[in-house]
Formats: sequence, C-alpha cells, structure tokens
Amino acid sequence: MVSAKRFWDRAAPKYARQPVKDVASWDETLARTRRHLAATDEVLEVGCGTGSSALRLADAVGRLTATDISGEMIAIARQKAAKAGVDNVTFRAGTLDDPALPAGGYDAVLALNLLHLVEDVPRALGRIREVLRPGGVFISKSACLKGRGWYLRPLIGAMRAVGRAPRVAFFSATELDRMVSAAGFAIVEAEDIPPGAPTRFIVARKA
Repeated sequence: MVSAKRFWDRAAPKYARQPVKDVASWDETLARTRRHLAATDEVLEVGCGTGSSALRLADAVGRLTATDISGEMIAIARQKAAKAGVDNVTFRAGTLDDPALPAGGYDAVLALNLLHLVEDVPRALGRIREVLRPGGVFISKSACLKGRGWYLRPLIGAMRAVGRAPRVAFFSATELDRMVSAAGFAIVEAEDIPPGAPTRFIVARKA
C-alpha cells in the first residue's frame, strides 16, 4: 500500500483536470461556509487539494492558510492562485501536526472533504480545536459511508492494496456528529448536502 502523501502526489495532475461532479452542491457548500466567515478572519483550510475552494473563499476573509499533505497538489494550487491574482491565500504542504500552526491562531478552520480520509478522526478534531481561537468556528464536509453498501469496504480495500485508492474511514453522519461534539465543539448546523446524500456538512463552534 502506498502512503497517503504518495497517493495524492501521484493523483494530483488527474485530480486537477477533473471537473467538479456536482457544481450545485459545491456552490451551496461554499455559500453556507461564507455565512460563518468575516472579512477580518484568519482562516486555516486543511486538506485543500488544488486550492479551488480556498480561492473561491479568499474574498470573504482576511487571510487564508491552505495546507495539504501533497506537495504536488500545493504546487498546482499556487499556480492557480498566481493566475487568479489572489494574494491573501498562502498554500503550504503539511498536515495538522505541523508545529508551525499556532495554537489559538485561527478564527475558522475548514476541512472540506477531508475527515473520512484521515487516520484518526478524534485526534484530528482535537488538533483542530487546539488551533482555533476561543469561540472559533470549524466547518467541514465529509463522506459518511457506513451502511451505504456492503461492497464498499472490500472494494476500497482491494483498490488501496494496489495503490488505486486512499485509506477511507467508515462512519455514519450520526457518529460524525457525536465525534465533533465529543471533541469539544457545539454544533451550529449539521445537514446532508445535497439532501439524502452521504455527505455531511457541519458547522461547529469551539466550546
């Protein structure tokens, strides 16, 4: 099995070329996210990929630091930012464990399409809470695949064994809500976008 970094480095060029599959849901997610951001906010996005969401949200915040485990993804994101003339977003290769991320340093943390790909979700949520300022907001969208098909686990496991898929965590929307609450957050919004889909949008405030 390949490491997560190697998998996403190899996937980056193809990932960057692929169009968004559900533009309406992406637009809705970003619009809902904007409602919880302010023009002076210092924001961190983890798992930013090639930077599309960060660049769309740049005009809604003061500064945005966008990180991803894949250096190849970050290289593409920087090219897109330069082409778009966006200068308040910093793209950096790294993970939540990066000691350069200051405790209490951010008004908001975004994790869009990430939590189902991390090794230890409760640990990641704890670290996100750590880097948020008191009262800061955590905004996430995650695939909740538990119970969505008996074949998914073995299929993803087989694909992962040959380097064709990343590690995927299986949890339900209810379990994800509970993990977020247990990490010390008060959930403000929790909804599937689009309705009925296995993609949970959560807005939670650091308690």
